[in-house]
Amino acid sequence: MVSHKSAVKKHRQDEKRRVRNRQHASRLRTQVKKFRKAVASGDEKAAKELLPETLSLIDKTAKLGVIHGNVASRSKSRATRAVNKLGATTR
Repeated sequence: MVSHKSAVKKHRQDEKRRVRNRQHASRLRTQVKKFRKAVASGDEKAAKELLPETLSLIDKTAKLGVIHGNVASRSKSRATRAVNKLGATTR
């Protein structure tokens, strides 16, 4: 256990950040799962509706520092490509 006053404060701050980061990461994972389920089922309409929400949430999570910016860019690119691929197969 921490014993210095500054260490106690730092521990308290770290715990708050950890809980907040877990909430944001969990929210992101849930949204991505919904999106991937729509893509996997081949439901182009649902995937297109979920895409803006998912991309926005990815951006917000990256801005908060929960995920790295490059991970966010890669995820957004893959999500967009998945939706575009659905559109190409149905035409």
